[in-house]
Amino acid sequence: MMAKTDAKIGVMICGHGSRNRAAVGEFARLAEGLRTRFTDWPVDYGYLEFANPVIHSGLDNLRQAGATRILAVPGMLFAAGHAKNDIPSVLNTYQAQHPEITIEYGRELAVDTRMVRAAGARVTEALETAETEVPREETLLVVVGRGASDPDANSNVAKITRLLWEGMGFGWAETAYSGVTFPLVEPALEHAVKLGYKRIVVFPYFLFNGVLVQRIYNYTDEVADRYPEIEFLKAGYLNDHPLVIDTMQERVMEILEGKNTMNCQLCKYREQVLGFEAEIGQPQESHHHHVEGLGEEAECKLCDEICTGACDRKGADKVGHGHGHDHAQGHGHPHGDGHGHHHHHAHDHDHHHGHDHSHDHGHHHHPYPHRDHPLGPKSMLKGPR
Repeated sequence: MMAKTDAKIGVMICGHGSRNRAAVGEFARLAEGLRTRFTDWPVDYGYLEFANPVIHSGLDNLRQAGATRILAVPGMLFAAGHAKNDIPSVLNTYQAQHPEITIEYGRELAVDTRMVRAAGARVTEALETAETEVPREETLLVVVGRGASDPDANSNVAKITRLLWEGMGFGWAETAYSGVTFPLVEPALEHAVKLGYKRIVVFPYFLFNGVLVQRIYNYTDEVADRYPEIEFLKAGYLNDHPLVIDTMQERVMEILEGKNTMNCQLCKYREQVLGFEAEIGQPQESHHHHVEGLGEEAECKLCDEICTGACDRKGADKVGHGHGHDHAQGHGHPHGDGHGHHHHHAHDHDHHHGHDHSHDHGHHHHPYPHRDHPLGPKSMLKGPR
């Protein structure tokens, strides 16, 4: 194996992928932003599902550019099943096929002061559009995360909420999720209006556009119509804010510096996290092969660049939309059944987490323990419950 000091470095940004063209384009622009930060290294990107290029295509490009040491980072806010399991599985498979290179995997964007500042900027932009004067202490903030079957990832959204709440001086704040866990957007907003605040700011803590962001805005409009006495403001999502690019640049550099600080103490695949004890030691395998690289075939045909949420309207699935957008929020079932730090090309410290992925568990999705919660996943289904 070539010594690391002799290696030519390449940077790989690993995304989830989307049916929405705008979201795919926004991710590509984020990768372009990183190219301006690493002008001496080739930088490429790829997706787990739906969109092209897929991750292995980006890795191919880096190899062809002469890279022998690839620093891969997940282009994701928090570490749940995709960052802990699916992406590392794809990287491991590629590494096994190309032993002449090394692939090292960094951490997600995570809770970071730069990310909080970027989020604060988006919330401030929304406040500046208000037509009336309402003090911060009479304003309630609702931060909406993507939602996962991993309580560690979900708790990080709540931490972002608290940092924004306390940092910006709002009167109150609530956390909601777009799917998989609870509370979902509509019941969270219904709860928020009971607290008596004059203004509610709804902020999707998302990197990119797509059906989930539009769904958040649609639910906001619906609840706002029911309560005209309350002013509702919709904040923009993070997108390619310069501080987001700064944070991702830092994640790449952490690999080189050997100071990755992934939180393993609350990992449900290593520790007995309350309610998720049965998931310790589940196999590391990707569940995206059936939708990998579908490209134009998977692309939503109901919208142009801007997602309108048309796929949520009654009968939309009959208008040439295949199997809907549900893959974008975890296939309608929990997706976190593995851990992404068992791969042999991990960081210098041991991330094997004391469980063995070599045994065959088969293709298994452990059921989310609160899937029947009245404020949770079932209320996200289209049509009557």
